Amino acid sequence: MKTSTITGEYIKDMITKSYREDGRKMFDYRPINLKIGTMPNAEGSAEASIGQTRVLAGIKIDVAEPMADKPEEGNLMTAAELLPLASGDYETGPPGPEAIELARVVDRGIRAANVVDMGKLFIEKDKVWSVFVDLYVLNYDGNLFDASSLAASAALLSSRMPKYEKEGETGKVVRSGNLGKLPTANIVTSCTFGNILHRLILDPTANEELFIDSRLTIANDEHSIRAVQKGLNGAFSFDEIDEMMDTAFEKSRELRQIIKKAIGE
Repeated sequence: MKTSTITGEYIKDMITKSYREDGRKMFDYRPINLKIGTMPNAEGSAEASIGQTRVLAGIKIDVAEPMADKPEEGNLMTAAELLPLASGDYETGPPGPEAIELARVVDRGIRAANVVDMGKLFIEKDKVWSVFVDLYVLNYDGNLFDASSLAASAALLSSRMPKYEKEGETGKVVRSGNLGKLPTANIVTSCTFGNILHRLILDPTANEELFIDSRLTIANDEHSIRAVQKGLNGAFSFDEIDEMMDTAFEKSRELRQIIKKAIGE
């Protein structure tokens, strides 16, 4: 993505005055919207928007073999697709580094926070439920990590749980009728920060991301920091890291409330 020299100088000038190009303060989010059930044929789904950034998460649950080192636990797999309609910089084809990083960061937060109770996904010997989280970027205007984490968490927490019915030596998956919910045990959100001219900002826009020296995404639940992802070549001081962690805990309370409201809790 390219931006004009004038726009770049304006962004930097505003940052030195502790304001942003869209009028926000340094640790303000853009308007956030979250709705669930946008894909009726999926086990669960949610669409999250932060400003003009929009991400759709879809959940598919199916029977599979367990991992060799966890024979009595289910599987979790997360994938991300940066759709060409979301940005002129995205192209069709195999996932690139940005899509791979996005999927891994979201996946790490979900796993580390034990959002899905994997022990309850055991069916029988050599059979467990596999949960697939598919992320689709519908529009890009910065901060895909937090929008994707919101969408994924809401989709998981609102997912229906298929049934496995034994028929002789085989079985079938039932996806209709009186279904329960996917067993979940936690809510995780992420807060993404950037460093421009030695000033910290939360929820960078696409324009701001062009001038960030370093990036930090903090995934946490109510009690603990569960995962941290550092991006780009710059560095953060210990004091800056402390400030970002404190802010992440503060903002995550607001993000969890948005999720709870969307899923009806």
